[in-house]
Amino acid sequence: MQTILVLGGTGKTGRRVVTRLHERDLPVRVGSRSGDPAFDWEDPATWAPALQGVGAVYVSYYPDLAVPGAPEAVGAFARLAVDSGARRLVLLSGRGEEEAQAAERALIDSGADWTILRAAWFDQNFSENYLLEPVLAGHVVLPAGDVAEPFVDADDIADVAVAALTEDGHSGQIYELTGPRLLTFADAVAAIAAASGREIGYTRVSPEDYAGALAAEGVPADVIDLLIYLFTTVLDGRNASLGDGVRRALGRSPRDFADYAREVAATGIWKAADA
Repeated sequence: MQTILVLGGTGKTGRRVVTRLHERDLPVRVGSRSGDPAFDWEDPATWAPALQGVGAVYVSYYPDLAVPGAPEAVGAFARLAVDSGARRLVLLSGRGEEEAQAAERALIDSGADWTILRAAWFDQNFSENYLLEPVLAGHVVLPAGDVAEPFVDADDIADVAVAALTEDGHSGQIYELTGPRLLTFADAVAAIAAASGREIGYTRVSPEDYAGALAAEGVPADVIDLLIYLFTTVLDGRNASLGDGVRRALGRSPRDFADYAREVAATGIWKAADA
């Protein structure tokens, strides 16, 4: 089998994809700035070397498909990949994001054998990303209210990605990847508190107050804009429904958030700093 290139191969879903491919003794190339050869979305000169000898690509765009220029970059990369012989492309996308769907169309128009993974909000944002710190502090403050989200586990995303990269029958499919039930962010924080045996509060604030607090902490303006977009647009109710992508792709139910919370709590990562 030809080499499989995993873009974002050190990220939340990418590193899980890499691990699974290694476990199958399949040839893998990690696409990252620290890879060999290096891959950088902002430097198209790095794309062709990374694609040499590659037959399939997991396409994860950094920082997010919602940022300006993402559809153009994804389209240009997809065309180069197909011309280089990497016809099977699996794109990590987002649910309910018009900008992400523009990137999807750009990849589809390349003529690739494509599969689209439209993922809900990751469970792992609470343990491997920016929400870990407030969980540890015992109080999560976000501009998210009563709109529910079908949080999805990154392990499920990786399992579907590997299936699409290595098996027949997934070309031309759009998989809506969600968990098995809807939770508000307050529900998710409560589940983490129960699993970790800690008191963790949740407070909803306005997008303006949240942006101001992030700015006061020195968070870059472009990151603030992206987060506000995700919380105000993607969480406006458009995604408050379950998808069947995990079952369609893998023939099993998606992992529940409570199972994720119990497993992560058992690692001790959510223990308070003074515990």
